[in-house]
Amino acid sequence: MHDSTFGLVIHGGAGVIVRPELTPEFEAQYRAKLAETVDTGYAVLEGGGTCLDAVVAAIKVMEDSPLFNSGHGAVMNAEGACELDASIMDGRTLDAGAVAGLQHIRNPIVLARDVLERTPHVMLIGGGAEAFAWQLGYDFVPNQYFQTDHRRRQLAMARELEQRTIGAPRSSHERVTFATVDDNKLGTVGCAALDRQGNLAAGTSTGGMTNKQYGRVGDSPIIGAGTYAKNATCALSATGHGEFFIRSVFGHNVSALMEYKGLPLDQAAAEAVRQMAELGGTGGLVAIDRHGNVATPFNTPGMYRGHRVAGQARVVEIFGPADC
Repeated sequence: MHDSTFGLVIHGGAGVIVRPELTPEFEAQYRAKLAETVDTGYAVLEGGGTCLDAVVAAIKVMEDSPLFNSGHGAVMNAEGACELDASIMDGRTLDAGAVAGLQHIRNPIVLARDVLERTPHVMLIGGGAEAFAWQLGYDFVPNQYFQTDHRRRQLAMARELEQRTIGAPRSSHERVTFATVDDNKLGTVGCAALDRQGNLAAGTSTGGMTNKQYGRVGDSPIIGAGTYAKNATCALSATGHGEFFIRSVFGHNVSALMEYKGLPLDQAAAEAVRQMAELGGTGGLVAIDRHGNVATPFNTPGMYRGHRVAGQARVVEIFGPADC
């Protein structure tokens, strides 16, 4: 049994988003693109489309926009290239598809869904993932398609900071990444949706971290970390410092807190953020349950987000809870 409620929730990244740095012009651009993303996904659900269809449609809007760290506008790695990761999960069957390390696929979320539906696997990476896309007739784009002047400046800044700190005492695995250049301001994108049939799905897409080591993979394509969906509990997409989301098995933790402890969505999501923060992580998530309840907790100054549930007005937010 299910009720007729349907809806979706989206995010465009969480991080160092503070009002003085977000000009009215940029804020208007973000709010317009977030609204377009919500409306695109909601139209799919309203028309009877599946939650998977809605997730892909919404995320494609953000992958095609230079405003976000996914697709066109993705951040660049230490070698000066964009490497893209994405995943999608079906809450009805717990089937999932993920891709990592893509350099030539315009919409990684679309390929992630093809991995889900057209292979017996969950994750394909790098050249293998792109060979699979080639077999399916995908159009390839040059890596320069994803790159923007803004991201080149961020990479240069990160490299400069890294040079400046060479010789200073620091652990061997430390690298100057988004955390040190406020790159998290423009982040990972994701969507979680509930359709008219009562099914849940979630997806996430990202370019990762500025100046990340070649081959680094974060939480976004990891099922149970950055993406998770289960009809019995919720669907969610996370954004933030991926290593901490992987280590806390973040996405599955939200679902488990609901399933094993009986917590409602908002409490489970807040508790998962608290546990992740205890490890030193920053970020947030967007989630929806089978009743259409939405949760969007984060421990950063802001998170680009929006949602719409049947019978309610569209909501788009950027800053803290008081922001509308």
